[in-house]
Amino acid sequence: MGPHPAVAAIRLAVRRVLHDILNNHNRTATDLPYERPPSPLVLVACSGGADSMALASALAFEAPKLGIRAGGVTVDHGLQPGSDLRAEEVVLRLRGLGLDPVESTAVTVGREGGPEAAARDARYAALDAAAQRHGAAAILLGHTRDDQAETVLLGLARGSGTRSLSGMAAVSGADGRYRRPFLELDRQTARRACMVQSLPVWDDPHNADPAYTRSRLRHEGLPALEKALGKGVVEALARTAQLSRDDADALDAWASQAEASVRDATGLLECAKLYALPPAVRRRILRRAAIEAGAPAGSLFARHIEEVDRLITGWRGQGVINLPGRVVAQRQGGRLVIRQG
Repeated sequence: MGPHPAVAAIRLAVRRVLHDILNNHNRTATDLPYERPPSPLVLVACSGGADSMALASALAFEAPKLGIRAGGVTVDHGLQPGSDLRAEEVVLRLRGLGLDPVESTAVTVGREGGPEAAARDARYAALDAAAQRHGAAAILLGHTRDDQAETVLLGLARGSGTRSLSGMAAVSGADGRYRRPFLELDRQTARRACMVQSLPVWDDPHNADPAYTRSRLRHEGLPALEKALGKGVVEALARTAQLSRDDADALDAWASQAEASVRDATGLLECAKLYALPPAVRRRILRRAAIEAGAPAGSLFARHIEEVDRLITGWRGQGVINLPGRVVAQRQGGRLVIRQG
C-alpha cells in the first residue's frame, strides 16, 4: 500500500523541483575528467508550521534517492517571547528527519515598510546568507496555493499593476535560488501530510493576529469571498497569478529592449521617445531607472511611478518629484533625470 494521498502529493511536488535543481547543477558544474560534480545541497526554510514541516519531510524523503544533500534553516525573528527556544525545537525536528546541516539564525527585524515587510526582508537576508555560507544550490520555501491567492489579493488592493497580481514565482532570487514546490497544492494538503506522518507543527500566533493584514485576509477576507463567489476562488486567484506573470514577463522583456532606444548619447532618458511608448512599457522603464538610482523596490508604488510619468505625459512645469530612498526625478530640457537627491 502506497503513502497517504497528501504525502504522495507533497513528495511528488518536491521530486519535480529536485530533478530540475539536479539538472541545472549538473549542467553548470565544471566537468573535470574522472571527477563527478559534488552533490548539490538543498536547504529547506522551516518555521515549524505545517507547510514548511511538510516540505522538510518530503525533502528528507526524496533528496537521498537523487543523491542530493538536504539541510534546513530556521529563522528566529525575535518577535515573540521564547522564539529562540522555538527555533531550537525546529532545529531538533529537522535533525530528527535526517537533515544535515541544520541551523537556526537570529535576525533583527527593522521597521521599514511595516512589520510584515520588515520581517520578510530580514528573513530573506538571513536565508541568502545561509545559502552562501553552506554553498547551497537552492532553498525550498513552503508557500502554498492559498498563500498565492492571498498575495494576489494584497497586490490587487495595492493597485500596483500586473506584476503585483502575478504573486510569487515558483523560481525566484539570485540564480533561481528560491523554489516553491507547493504553489499548486493547498494548505490543507500540507497540514494533512503532517498529521498522517505524526509530525508536530507549530501555529505561529502572528498568522491569527488581526493586527497583520495577511492574517485578516486569511481569516476574514478569503472566507467572505468564498461565501459570496463559491469555493473556486483560491484556484482562480492562483490561475490569475500565472496568467499575470506571463503578461508581466512579456512586458518586462519589451521594456528591456526599448530602454536603450529612449536614452540619449549621455544615457539620459529622452521624454519625447518615452512619450511614444505604450504606458505599460514606459512605466516599467521609469520604475527600473528609479531602482537603479537607489529607490528600494519594495517601497516604490504605482502612485510614485505615475507621478514621474506625468513629467512626460502631463508636463506643466512641475518641480522635483521625491521618491523613496532619497531619489528625485525631474525634467530638464526634454530629458528625464532620476538620481540621488
